[in-house]
Amino acid sequence: MFTLEIEGKAVAVINGDEETARDLFTCDGFKEDIQKMTSDGAPLWNGTSELKIRAANEDEIEIFEDALAEDDGEGDFEDDPRHAAAANDATTEEGEEDEDEADIVFLVDIDEADALDS
Repeated sequence: MFTLEIEGKAVAVINGDEETARDLFTCDGFKEDIQKMTSDGAPLWNGTSELKIRAANEDEIEIFEDALAEDDGEGDFEDDPRHAAAANDATTEEGEEDEDEADIVFLVDIDEADALDS
């Protein structure tokens, strides 16, 4: 698992490999979204700060696993096709598309209005 860190703050965790994490966290659609999303009234990303991708630590992995177990597919989150395309670009050695989809869990509270607008 890998974590997206912005200005020293862990923002999101993805359960893909490093290539998948880099592809998704740096795709145009995701970057547009995190510029619009806010936490405590502040944008998650200012559009210029470095998007650092690093291996997730134990605490982040536990938060990720707890969130997926709690959600269990019943949440109101709707996948954005721009993100899914980046997450699904991974291929196997034989050139077949990888059927595993990457999941993202935000480690910061997203303001309610932002969650409903997506």
